[in-house]
Amino acid sequence: MKAMTFQGPGRRVWTSVPDPELQAPTDALVRVDAVTICGTDLHILKGDVPEVTAGRVLGHEAVGTVLEVGDGVTGVSAGDRVLVSCVAGCGRCSYCRQNRDGQCLNGGGWTLGHLVDGTQAELVRVPFADRALHVLPDTVTDEQAVLLADILPTAYEVGVRNGAVAPGSTVAIVGAGPIGLACIATARLLTPSRIVVVDPAEARRTAGEQLGADVALDGRDAALASVGTHTDGLGYDTVIEAVGIPETFELCAELVRPGGTVANVGVHGAPVTLHLEQLWTKDVTITTGLVDTSSTPTLLRLLAEERLPVDGLVTHRFGLDEIQDAYDVFERPQDSGALKVAMFR
Repeated sequence: MKAMTFQGPGRRVWTSVPDPELQAPTDALVRVDAVTICGTDLHILKGDVPEVTAGRVLGHEAVGTVLEVGDGVTGVSAGDRVLVSCVAGCGRCSYCRQNRDGQCLNGGGWTLGHLVDGTQAELVRVPFADRALHVLPDTVTDEQAVLLADILPTAYEVGVRNGAVAPGSTVAIVGAGPIGLACIATARLLTPSRIVVVDPAEARRTAGEQLGADVALDGRDAALASVGTHTDGLGYDTVIEAVGIPETFELCAELVRPGGTVANVGVHGAPVTLHLEQLWTKDVTITTGLVDTSSTPTLLRLLAEERLPVDGLVTHRFGLDEIQDAYDVFERPQDSGALKVAMFR
């Protein structure tokens, strides 16, 4: 089969690799029908994720058709159209019993495109299939569903839920890339009084407003000025970091109110300064996290009922064999205007 492989920092190759086979009774073999590229894939290509070794098939988000299942799989069958989640656990360890699959102790967590071959391929072996795969209703398209593989549950669980967004609260989201926009869409589910998004790119600010942001600001100075305008000078109840660079994290720490929460969602490849000399008296909570995908069934139901807006998140579409072109577009959002790109069989 053909697959997108990591060949060391800065090198990605679409090439022929052996077809995957079932390796455990809990595995499933899935034909990939739709797949996307994540910002984490770009971090891997920069060398920020050293666990990913040369030759690894990239990708952890897909929609596909089950071709074969192991003897231990009971929740899906050959022929089912399924969502492939980016994270899944064994279901038995202490973390999985708390629905914290991202911290699985028995070989689960984030494995696809990380520790085992991933989804940017014609076929993929999916470990722990009963927890990783979700049968899709006919009313949800492949393009909509692929957004549930990672960015929507990540935004909701690591950003909105960890950030303690609540009815009537104020929310600032720093970064209006795909994950920041997904934070806007999922924060809206909890009816905060105001959502402010910060991004230097005009197209992304516009997308943020279309998805439900009340205010879109172009940078640090405007964001800091908004504290007086929108929060009576106190700061925001929840501030979500959705970029993954030192400057944006430090801005989030400046924007949060005493007693508020900074929820870090961005993937960081460099150290960040934590200004405890400013924060130590403020009762601030800082959260980090890897998505567990425990919210996926709920988000899927909301998507099927047209209560979760996702229109506009996918901006570019390609055939699966055009994935090199898709990467070129996704890597240059300032020129291409790309948010999420999707490839289809």
